[in-house]
Amino acid sequence: MHALSVVVLGFMVTTATAQVLSDLTTPLPLPRGSTLVIGFLGGWDSWKDPDRGVRKLALELREPSAGVYAEWISNHHQQLAMKLILDALDWNRNGRLDPEEKASARIILYGQSLGGGAVVAMARRLQALGIPILLTVQVDSVSRHDGVIPANVAEAANLFQHDGPPIMGRREIRAADPLRTRILGNFQYHYQSKKIDMSSASWRRRALGGAHTKMELDPQVWERVGDFIRGAIGSTETAGRPRPDGG
Repeated sequence: MHALSVVVLGFMVTTATAQVLSDLTTPLPLPRGSTLVIGFLGGWDSWKDPDRGVRKLALELREPSAGVYAEWISNHHQQLAMKLILDALDWNRNGRLDPEEKASARIILYGQSLGGGAVVAMARRLQALGIPILLTVQVDSVSRHDGVIPANVAEAANLFQHDGPPIMGRREIRAADPLRTRILGNFQYHYQSKKIDMSSASWRRRALGGAHTKMELDPQVWERVGDFIRGAIGSTETAGRPRPDGG
């Protein structure tokens, strides 16, 4: 991450009450066969902020009757996400994950800005535990170590802009093992002439975030992320619709 990006992200801090496990709605453990989707917020965004794209998408994706549970978590609270995942998969409630429980995991991770970096970091932590991931999606990901997708991820997508400065996302991701991970694509967005409604953004975001903020507020971005996620879930909602990668 560029030093200037760190400074700007620091100015975009939002004071937040710490999120805890009881703030989440996912039943623990999950019903067998369910899919757990976790979105990681960018910067120091408050998990209570109703205007964040990560939060809005999680709410749209929630469909307990179809076995889809979605949460949004601060990128600085990865331990909370790990606790959620471990408790969600512990179907026999014996306090540890058995090989069958790990193999049956249906997990999807997505995140924006620093949340994109958290996605890859969490995927690596789950790889160390032998837990597979259906899909990761990074949106204008900002991190030093978010470019290589670990082999426990089945599919991965990267959406980014390079119209900064000051903040520009990861241009390309690649698979640590191309035989095990399919990279759906690295999709660039352009905002030099694209009009985006920024009325919901704070003056800090509007003044300092530039195209990075525009991308976070771009509904087309989140529509595409949602399409990737629904495609990975296998929802009948997307049956017959074009794949997000144009295939």
